[in-house]
Amino acid sequence: MTDVGHLVAHGGQPASAEGPPPILTWRAFPLVLVPVGALVAALALQRFVLLDYVHVMSGALWTGIDIFMGLVIGPILGRMSGPARADFVQRLVPTMLFLMPTLASVTITAGIYLAMMDGIFNLHFLAIQLAGIFVVILAGQGFGIFLPNELRIVLELRRPRPDIAKIGRLGLLNARLAGVQAVFQLALIFVMANLAAGLVNL
Repeated sequence: MTDVGHLVAHGGQPASAEGPPPILTWRAFPLVLVPVGALVAALALQRFVLLDYVHVMSGALWTGIDIFMGLVIGPILGRMSGPARADFVQRLVPTMLFLMPTLASVTITAGIYLAMMDGIFNLHFLAIQLAGIFVVILAGQGFGIFLPNELRIVLELRRPRPDIAKIGRLGLLNARLAGVQAVFQLALIFVMANLAAGLVNL
């Protein structure tokens, strides 16, 4: 049986207490399949309201998790000892590794299609330009810093002797980065709210 199959067969738990933590667990499947499935269904049915619901819900989860990570988890991690911080990060990262990229991708994709369906996807509008800038910044941070750091944590955890200090440091960096992302997300929400209200010349 493959390594992934072995992990899934055991409910996402490592074969022994001494083994490395699993990368893929049963909990990761709905985190990916539900948002992506909802997006695919909304696009296939061409239902504006359904697509709007997918966009708002995935965006709310994305922003809410980032705010919680930045304002709550970040300060808590900062006060933890190295081993305690690494243990917390070890339990958090396998979920975040799948959840955050999925929410970001679904939110952005749904938002673009909504703007196109509503006829406001016009690059001459300042609001669309600002939204595009914020999306590029968020995507750059998420896929250029956040995701690679999580992959580095996972790979480090699977070493025979993980570097506890490195794991804690990367986890703390990601928690603080989530707070920065939340600021840009709130700015994006402000722009898109005004755009949806018809203030396309914002």
